[in-house]
Amino acid sequence: MAEIVKAKLPFEKSEMSKSEAKKFFKSAKYKLEIIDELEGDVVTIYKHGDFADLCRGPHIKNTGEIKAFKLLKVAGAYWRGDAKNQMLQRIYGTAFADKKALEDYLKLIEEAEKRDHRVIGTQLDLFSTMEEYGAGLVLWHPKGARIRDAIETFWKEQHYKNGYDILYTPHIGRSTLWDTSGHLSFYKDSMYSSMDIDGQDYYIKPMNCPFHIQIYQKTVHSYRDLPLRWAELGTVYRYEKSGVLMGLLRVRGFTQDDAHIICTPDQVSSEIKEVLRFSLSMWKAFGFTDVKAYLATRPEKAVGEEAQWDRAISALKDAVEQEKLAYELDEGGGAFYGPKIDLKVKDALGREWQMTTIQFDFNLPERFDMNFIGSDGKKQRPYMVHRALLGSLERFFGVLIEHYGGAFPLWLAPVQAKILIISDAQAEYAKKLMSKLRESGLRAELDDRSEKLGLKIREAQLQKVPYMLIIGAKEVEASSVAVRSRNKGDLGAMEIEKFIEMAREEIRSRKSEV
Repeated sequence: MAEIVKAKLPFEKSEMSKSEAKKFFKSAKYKLEIIDELEGDVVTIYKHGDFADLCRGPHIKNTGEIKAFKLLKVAGAYWRGDAKNQMLQRIYGTAFADKKALEDYLKLIEEAEKRDHRVIGTQLDLFSTMEEYGAGLVLWHPKGARIRDAIETFWKEQHYKNGYDILYTPHIGRSTLWDTSGHLSFYKDSMYSSMDIDGQDYYIKPMNCPFHIQIYQKTVHSYRDLPLRWAELGTVYRYEKSGVLMGLLRVRGFTQDDAHIICTPDQVSSEIKEVLRFSLSMWKAFGFTDVKAYLATRPEKAVGEEAQWDRAISALKDAVEQEKLAYELDEGGGAFYGPKIDLKVKDALGREWQMTTIQFDFNLPERFDMNFIGSDGKKQRPYMVHRALLGSLERFFGVLIEHYGGAFPLWLAPVQAKILIISDAQAEYAKKLMSKLRESGLRAELDDRSEKLGLKIREAQLQKVPYMLIIGAKEVEASSVAVRSRNKGDLGAMEIEKFIEMAREEIRSRKSEV
């Protein structure tokens, strides 16, 4: 590689027909497979020196512009991420315009490895995956489940405050439902195979929306009933190839923080603005303040009238601009059934994660013949918006772990206070204290082992517990605790009620120090 850089070899672009390209790459079976799948009849080739490869481009002018590079690792990878295919060797590398940029990147990689949610998840006993009995399926351990419960409780509270109703729907549905929705036509490869129940084919749900529509169809709706904001923490299952599964970030079973807004055309603009405002407030509560929007517009092949698309795109754009969000326009990048906004958040390391989606759908209202009675007494077609704020709880939890490096803010921490006794003489007092903390709503644990205090403090620090409450003879006599903070060290002796009030206030404010 160093010799190639030194030679300053120019990158030369050429085009071939598919048949010519297949002759040129006749000994490379994987390239032949890719060529067959490319759209159009022309294939782009890039060459430098005596090396040529399929590539869309563009490239820098010559290899001499590469000033700093590093090979990072070698690992096995199944062709196209499918364990049924051959295992290949993949070489990971990176290149930058200067050495400082490379060094900064390597530091980022090093820090990212320390924050890897799979490693921290094991260290803090938060979750595991079932490789032996079901790859891509997540087991939430007690501490991880406590965090999930805190997230779900907050999620539900906020949705009720913002005018949503919460739904619960089945995990399976007859094939006729998925036929009507179009999933069996367009999405069958990602759905789990059918099961026979009473002579009828049933499928495990990959999405919640057809069930929400069924609830809508049970009643005749007037324009006065709209908008309807229906949300669900709905667990769905989608097939992902084994080679692409990754901890909590890519799984086969996950819970979407799903919602559907059904409204009149006149309500579209105000509803989109409200969804975006709600989304940003949720991200702020979890400690994410750097958010960017990506607005995807109408593709060449699309359902729905052009006027519908124009109205929807305008509503999305107005909402983004009103919130003064930085955004990029993805011309033609929308789904065939509607335009969308994707929100990407930056974590503590500056990495961008695609999370929130606000997606218009002109397809399902037509397929299910949804309607409402307008002010003129005639049937009209409602607008439908799919909306996920956090994405899925599993993926969001993975991002949350890496953002905080496992050191969750007090309101999310699985153990908020750990009681440490100096000797067995304080055990009875400590048990009463733990009961009092739990009655006050705090998640507390007691370490009453006959171990040295220093060891107990060190282990609590490694478990990233926000507060350690140390009890010795002096604290028992004064009915107090010696408080030690994960971030600030010793806070000194404190009355129990004062500590409880301090902790409650911190929880109420949702302080999110990274």
